[in-house]
Amino acid sequence: MSTARVHQTATVVSALSSNVKHRVSFRRNYSVLSTRRGFNRNFFLSLVASVSDPIEVCVKASTTFPNKPGDCPFCQRVLLTLEEKHLQYDMKLVDLSNKPEWFLKISPEGKVPVVKFGEKWVPDSDVITLSIEEKFPYPSLATPPEKSSVGSKIFSSFIGFLKSKNPGDGTEQALLDELSSFNDYLKENGPFINGEKVSAADLSLGPKLYHLEIALGHYKKWSIPESLSFVKSYMKAIFSKDSFIKTRALPEDVVTGWRPKVVS
Repeated sequence: MSTARVHQTATVVSALSSNVKHRVSFRRNYSVLSTRRGFNRNFFLSLVASVSDPIEVCVKASTTFPNKPGDCPFCQRVLLTLEEKHLQYDMKLVDLSNKPEWFLKISPEGKVPVVKFGEKWVPDSDVITLSIEEKFPYPSLATPPEKSSVGSKIFSSFIGFLKSKNPGDGTEQALLDELSSFNDYLKENGPFINGEKVSAADLSLGPKLYHLEIALGHYKKWSIPESLSFVKSYMKAIFSKDSFIKTRALPEDVVTGWRPKVVS
């Protein structure tokens, strides 16, 4: 390690001290250090993660491959947030077809994801990701309120089309309308929902588009039209991120997971 890096390490550790988890102190230390010559933002964030206690998170387990997360886009959203925040976490994989007693004690309704903050287990990906943003504000993933609902109707439109057994019921067109609207938005405001940088809204929508691509491709032989080039570029950019590749479900799990919606 270079002399400069050793000095930077000592400086950062001193600045963080024992209260790295406290938002105000973290913001002040980050702001002060970021003005110094030679400050390495990624190094600072990786060091923060290394001195923080791992965050415990329960997610759905794969049904086809051991030690892999399963086909829950809401679980992936939480894992993506932790990855993009450079936070250490302890991932507990839960077999939802045979829920263990320890899991039902912390999640009585048997739902995932759930994350432990302090001594409390917190459910719901909306609540969890907002809590992570509040407790660990750097790097920021906040999406401006006026942009937070962009693309939010795509997932429900996808489910409607996937479940449909009547080609003329309008569900395909409803999905195309939502995707076209999103394509127009990205054309004017992209490449991501909040412009140049990935934000929380992308980490929510990305896993849902991944499920859309796999499930509709398998069950309906359907794919997003080439004319929606900004949507396709958006998906490629999100899906190719290291954090996404690390946390995504296996395609076979996605196919299996949506089968009840198709055959019911």
